[in-house]
Amino acid sequence: MNALNTSSGTPFDIGGFLKSLTGRPGIYRMLGASGEVLYVGKALNLKKRVASYFNSAGGNSLKTQSLVDQIHGIEVTVTHTENEALILENNLIKQLKPRYNILLRDSKGYPYIFLSSEQTFPRLEIHRGVKREKGRYFGPYPSVGAARESLNLLQRVFRIRPCEDSFFNNRSRPCLQHQINRCSGPCVGMVDTEAYQQDIRHVIMFLEGKNHEIIDELVRRMEASSVALNFERAAAYRDQIANLRRVQERQYVDSEHGDTDVIAAVTRNGVGCVQVFYIRAGRNLGNKTFFPRLPGDASAEDILSAFIPQYYLSLSAETTATTESKVIPSEILISHGLEDVNLLEQELGRQAAHKVTISHNVRGQRAHWLQMAAVNAEHSLAQQLASKGTTRQRMQALQELLELDHLPVRLECFDISHTMGEAAVAACVVFDANGPLKSDYRRFNIAGITPGDDYAALRQALLRRYTRLKRGEGKLPDILFIDGGRGQVAQAESVLEELQINDVMLLGIAKGAGRKPGLESLIPASSHSIGLSAAGAPLILPSDSPALHLIQQIRDEAHRFAITGHRQRRSKARNTSTLESIPGMGSRRRQQLLKQFGGLQEVARAGVEDLAKVHGISRQIAQKIYDTFHNE
Repeated sequence: MNALNTSSGTPFDIGGFLKSLTGRPGIYRMLGASGEVLYVGKALNLKKRVASYFNSAGGNSLKTQSLVDQIHGIEVTVTHTENEALILENNLIKQLKPRYNILLRDSKGYPYIFLSSEQTFPRLEIHRGVKREKGRYFGPYPSVGAARESLNLLQRVFRIRPCEDSFFNNRSRPCLQHQINRCSGPCVGMVDTEAYQQDIRHVIMFLEGKNHEIIDELVRRMEASSVALNFERAAAYRDQIANLRRVQERQYVDSEHGDTDVIAAVTRNGVGCVQVFYIRAGRNLGNKTFFPRLPGDASAEDILSAFIPQYYLSLSAETTATTESKVIPSEILISHGLEDVNLLEQELGRQAAHKVTISHNVRGQRAHWLQMAAVNAEHSLAQQLASKGTTRQRMQALQELLELDHLPVRLECFDISHTMGEAAVAACVVFDANGPLKSDYRRFNIAGITPGDDYAALRQALLRRYTRLKRGEGKLPDILFIDGGRGQVAQAESVLEELQINDVMLLGIAKGAGRKPGLESLIPASSHSIGLSAAGAPLILPSDSPALHLIQQIRDEAHRFAITGHRQRRSKARNTSTLESIPGMGSRRRQQLLKQFGGLQEVARAGVEDLAKVHGISRQIAQKIYDTFHNE
């Protein structure tokens, strides 16, 4: 894969970008040389969709290849569901008008779903403009895309005709809509009036918000068909339930009114990230990412406290600002509580000439906006930590700390994960000058030891790993990190001595008091010293040390990789489904969930709010279910 050159000569590292890109739903913005947005797109899986532009092996169209040739950067916004991404994509295309997007002429009127009432077999369609025809108008919808998506799904479930009366009255055989199961064929008598009116009644109930009554009715019919061994009919009801759930998914990228900025801050390993989402007139206009320079061990609260006045007071001074986002809104939502909120509200209100409210503990839609901002901040921070430039700088700091003759080019770290000794897994992660080298990651299923004996588990994994490397089946690291204290380091030192591996530096990463990040100490092998410390003596690094941040990053990655492997092994050993591994999910709740969503695949794609609507599923359990299916 060729890197793309910018005008400054710095390559756009698409490979490194894709390594840290999330697989969750969202939208992506492709940027040109001067930062202009070339294209906005949505994706159910951001990693797969963005990668498809660069690994098509010449299969791209001329237009797409022209776009790819001009890409100098990519920005993403993670959303809760694919439908949220659809609406946000629509908003951004209207606002930014990217040159490679198809721009439709758009009136100022909002779209509605229209159900006619003058015919024996009414029709269902999208309507914009003056409401002249008799019937029911449901809406308005925030965008044509959202209305069209809802209409398509409604047609899959209820099969109401979408055609004009002139087309309907002159049919002698079913049209394509019937063949693709989007219409029941009333034009040629394939459905009677009573059955069609029943579907009309269900459509009205659903669009009026009485969707739970319909789903409960369909669940009962599905169960009755299953008992009667009519499995084909039961499957049809199951598909109806799944499609109905898709229609009723709550969206959080558009609301009825209000100007709001949503700000989330996160910090990890000495790097901080701030995400600002702009909500104007109830519409999400997108987001911006900031990476402020941090002094020492700054917390997320410290970042927000410094960011808010600097950001908004500088905006008020920009008299030439023309975009909707460059204003001080009436409400600012923040991810962490601040002590000086009243002072900030007064000063920002004075600058903006209107009342400004800064809120932290919020509910409903605002809480979801904050969660979306926090998710995007975490994702942007992960990408920043994985970037080549950041990793190289930290490698240089590590070289200086350890007084090495050359820059370390390969680091390995081991961690052990188990639950009270069950299904123990050892994990080895590898970093090079470009960051995580995931192709070289390895897991080891531990067997034949006393359950819970971490020393024996570590020894077994190290022997298996470095015996192979000693045979020339891989590369030895410059530095070997062990997540643990003196006991773990002693075990690793014993293995290296037994295998006669003498040119690998060995360091333990011991957690500090209260396991608080930033207080870790480095434990060298008994024959080594670090800096001014004596041989074998621990060294505590300053919390703002780039070398410490690299060590924390590789330790956290080893911990994540070990836990993931352990959970997979434990689940396989117990022969359980994904839902069975979630705490609080008994058999009744699992059955209720699967029935209400029409299968595990629909449960996996549902949002927290949709899951929590099911009887017996609390919001806490819904969050656990969502996290299980979206764990990265």
